[in-house]
Amino acid sequence: MAEHRSMQRAALLDAARTLLSEGGTEALTFPALARHTGLARSSVYEYFRSRAAVVEELCEVDFPVWAADVQAAMEHADTPEDKIEAYVRRQLALAGDRRHRAVVAISAGELDAGAREKIRAAHGGLVTIVVQALSTLGHTQPRMAAMLLQGIVDAAVRRLEFGAAAEDPETITDAAVALALRGVRG
Repeated sequence: MAEHRSMQRAALLDAARTLLSEGGTEALTFPALARHTGLARSSVYEYFRSRAAVVEELCEVDFPVWAADVQAAMEHADTPEDKIEAYVRRQLALAGDRRHRAVVAISAGELDAGAREKIRAAHGGLVTIVVQALSTLGHTQPRMAAMLLQGIVDAAVRRLEFGAAAEDPETITDAAVALALRGVRG
């Protein structure tokens, strides 16, 4: 029974990722989750009390995976500059991943305070992994620099997701890396 519930919950989260990545937060409804999983609409409520609860659980599940992926890329880099480049490049490479597209949709949507706080905390964890590289470069306020660096990444992600189709993703990524590296050396 517990295994079945766990599988159903995972299927609901997977359906939520699909709905968010394809249609944004407006597409994430309980009837749509029910259709995608084959469950009755009332059964969806047995797993999640609200749409915000689905979003909160997605944040709890997906943000750590995303952060671990970025951190692994940074661990293969030698210098602080290389680590910062890996931080930017890996996040932008993940922009095409369904989990990431769902996270972008979540971040862009209207959410309750609890869901917003989960997203803020998850982003804070992501930013924390680049603070050491910035500190090594001599930044007196490495946490602030990390938040600003993440702003560059976030802007590049939005450009990749919602920008002009004529722009090459590699060009956007290279521009974001160049801007980040010039900024962190500043």
